[in-house]
Amino acid sequence: MTTPSPTATPSSGPIAPSADHAAFLLDFDGTLVDIAPTPASVRVEPGLIETLLRLRDRCGGALAIVSGRPIEQIDHFLPGIPTAVAGEHGLTLRRSLDGQEEPVVTTPLPPEWQSRAEALTGRFPNTALERKKAGLVLHYRGNPDAGSLFEQEIIAWLAGQDDFEIHPSKMAWEIRLAGIHKGNAVEALMAQPPFAGRVPVFVGDDVTDMDGVRAAKALGGFGYLIPDDFPTAHEFRAWLARYVETA
Repeated sequence: MTTPSPTATPSSGPIAPSADHAAFLLDFDGTLVDIAPTPASVRVEPGLIETLLRLRDRCGGALAIVSGRPIEQIDHFLPGIPTAVAGEHGLTLRRSLDGQEEPVVTTPLPPEWQSRAEALTGRFPNTALERKKAGLVLHYRGNPDAGSLFEQEIIAWLAGQDDFEIHPSKMAWEIRLAGIHKGNAVEALMAQPPFAGRVPVFVGDDVTDMDGVRAAKALGGFGYLIPDDFPTAHEFRAWLARYVETA
């Protein structure tokens, strides 16, 4: 692993390796875009596309999006930008822009869970069900009182089995395969070009990003969280724009 120096401090904020040494692995929701009422309603801030394109070029292609979303949703919001994408917390991995998705061997989600989730969210106005390849997310941002009941119901569904786990997110509960997390995705990406030999910089905003933070630090890099290290996602994006100018 390349020693994490020289470093750059763009005006203010956390330090990062120079672009010649760095690999950026970035969360999407709450980091590159602000959290929105629904997953489909997020907005890509003006200027972000240009910043990410310049970041990718400055870092020799070592830019990845590590998200809880499926890869195709990242491609929808950031078309043609990230060299690599880890989707659904690393359940699927695409190592290059023109590469194939590499699915992790999965256990099928019990079909009755989807019908139960549909019925559950149907009982509570302003909640939403998000379906994934091997999981479900129950969103309750529009109805916070539903959160504790959603948790209780999901825990009851998962009782007696070891293949799936419940994970908290921002105003949501997610069911996903056990052992799948962003730390594994960071490790897998950093093992191969164009990431190998560079210093990882992981940035996220949620409890699901902690595994990515730990993995980046274990590899000799940097792991940052919003709001611990950047007050807001907007502040992080401003820092990133300064970075591509100075690093």
